[in-house]
Amino acid sequence: MTSGHIMMAMSLDGFVARSDHTLDWLNKQPTEGENHGFEAFLESVDVIVMGSGSFRTILGFAGWPYTKPVIVLSQSMNDADIPEHLKDKVEISSESPIELIARLTELGHGRVYVDGGAIIRSFLTLDFVKSMKITIVPILIGDGIRMFGELDRDIDLSLEKVEPFSSGLVTLTYRLPEEPG
Repeated sequence: MTSGHIMMAMSLDGFVARSDHTLDWLNKQPTEGENHGFEAFLESVDVIVMGSGSFRTILGFAGWPYTKPVIVLSQSMNDADIPEHLKDKVEISSESPIELIARLTELGHGRVYVDGGAIIRSFLTLDFVKSMKITIVPILIGDGIRMFGELDRDIDLSLEKVEPFSSGLVTLTYRLPEEPG
């Protein structure tokens, strides 16, 4: 079965983006020469699933950062919202996470990169997430979009690795239980 995997940066106070989805705070820490493992993580997944907020944010980047297929889960967007140069790289889907995972499993996709606060929460709630690699950025931004919001139950995590960097960033790698608690 297809499993979800997360790699995200988060401010020390728990935000993944400002309220307007901007990520300007991510670039305030000098990280030259540090390898946070994002390229290796991307190589380990078959497809990327994100929400419309994450998709719109990434569209504002200088260039499209992904070579893997991207599926945007959205009830409000459609194919007309995909820029022409990304039509062969991005799919808009109104499927539920359960329907999407079933389809990806049928297509033979083993590992999915799950990106975006609401999408992460829905995949966590359904026990589709198997690992999380969270990089804590030493900055307090005070307000924004939380990575983890309300959940319907506690989700126990097993810490696998802590990796500090000279910039002050710290990456925490967690494994989630195989069977829901």
